[in-house]
Amino acid sequence: MENKEYILKEKIKGPETISNYIFALITLLGGSGFLTVGISTYLKFNIIPLLDASGIVFFPQGLVMIIYGIIGIIISIYQILLIYWRIGEGYNEFDKKNNKMTIFRKGFPGENSEIKITSKLTDIESIKIEIKNELFNSKQNIYVCLKEKQDLPIIKMDNPLKINELEKKAAELSSFLQVPIKGI
Repeated sequence: MENKEYILKEKIKGPETISNYIFALITLLGGSGFLTVGISTYLKFNIIPLLDASGIVFFPQGLVMIIYGIIGIIISIYQILLIYWRIGEGYNEFDKKNNKMTIFRKGFPGENSEIKITSKLTDIESIKIEIKNELFNSKQNIYVCLKEKQDLPIIKMDNPLKINELEKKAAELSSFLQVPIKGI
């Protein structure tokens, strides 16, 4: 977090993570493999000798493999575009001089592609921490609670931090805005 006397600004990372690159690559390779084997069953000739399709009949197995391959390639292209367009990247800015909070995120290209929410700092009631621990899906969120409005998520973490690090982030923001923390 960039902290000056009157402005607190935090940059939010987009989907450019190693795990997203790996997911896109594996999905692309898997989809391409399924598509190649499916087409090989139709042609009754192995397009790639390493992928032997001689024991697979075109209908229904080969056809299903073509469908799975196309779906896998579409998902990988979608993931690559998310990374390329940096969907979700942005910043949170709290400006005491202008009494203004700005939450900005990039969206999909086109009209109204950017999300920009502004509010007065005096409308902020509190900072809320939410921790959900499930078997394979643990999420940690920090919200800004506005008076008579819905809570706005400002930090959403799919890769959990230690609880004391999460509390430290929330305490820093709470201290800067001089509002209470709720949720823990």
